[in-house]
Amino acid sequence: MSVEDSTATQDNQEELHPTQALDDTVHQRVRLGVLTVAREADRVEFSFLKKQLAVTDGNLSRHLKVLEESGMITVEKGYAGRRPRTWVSLTREGAQALDAELRALRALVLRLEAPRRACGTPDA
Repeated sequence: MSVEDSTATQDNQEELHPTQALDDTVHQRVRLGVLTVAREADRVEFSFLKKQLAVTDGNLSRHLKVLEESGMITVEKGYAGRRPRTWVSLTREGAQALDAELRALRALVLRLEAPRRACGTPDA
């Protein structure tokens, strides 16, 4: 890669719209909710997540499976007394993905709150 190609690539990365940094796995409403609630506690119980996120058992289970397969959460099954329970914990990868998502959302908000400039014009 030439110096010119490297500069062009760098310029293109700087020009990307903040939405390009959003992660489709994280950004979905229920999954973002799971990650944020899990960030607030060491582990969170399935029924608590279900109530907080206003979803059905099946819907939540499906989203947990996506997050678990992507390595963002761990799911632990066990018992509290005689009742079966499922607990969810955020992994290091999940915390990093959530942090990246929040950075992208902040960049988007800052962009929208900044003084307007004509679309497609370079910054002065």
